[in-house]
Amino acid sequence: MITNVLRLLPCGLLWLALLVGCESPAPQLNAPAAAFTLNPLNGGPVRFPDQYRGQVVAVHFWAAWCPYCLSEMAALEPIYRQRRDQGLRLLAINIMEDPDAVRAFVQKLGLSFEVLLDPEGEVMRRYGVMGLPATFMVDRQGIIRRRIMGESTPEIFEAAIKDLL
Repeated sequence: MITNVLRLLPCGLLWLALLVGCESPAPQLNAPAAAFTLNPLNGGPVRFPDQYRGQVVAVHFWAAWCPYCLSEMAALEPIYRQRRDQGLRLLAINIMEDPDAVRAFVQKLGLSFEVLLDPEGEVMRRYGVMGLPATFMVDRQGIIRRRIMGESTPEIFEAAIKDLL
């Protein structure tokens, strides 16, 4: 147990350093989602929420070094494939990692949802994310309706999107 805590200590210090000087408060439930523009692994810039009006969006923060992110993203892929025709979009925002490492992670898992790069952690700070993984469920009008802090199971994720779709 202590070994696991010590192993995660540098990550906690990293998050603390990133959050110092956070300029805007984290978005609240039942409030508009914070807008952002990020580059995906492939293609041009993605503008949220402008490009996603009328869709349910899971804004998901993750990193390849996070063991919980690995299992969670593998579990979310089948749900995304099943629900995307109903208007579900999953924006998987990678936090400050090399694009080649992100690409290898995505290919290894065979992910089909959009993977965006937050190279400076700016969007992560805007959303007040202090640990990974973290997911914000945004309804078709661009309002945050749910938050999942920590690893999500398929059952938790399904329950969070059920009434939004």
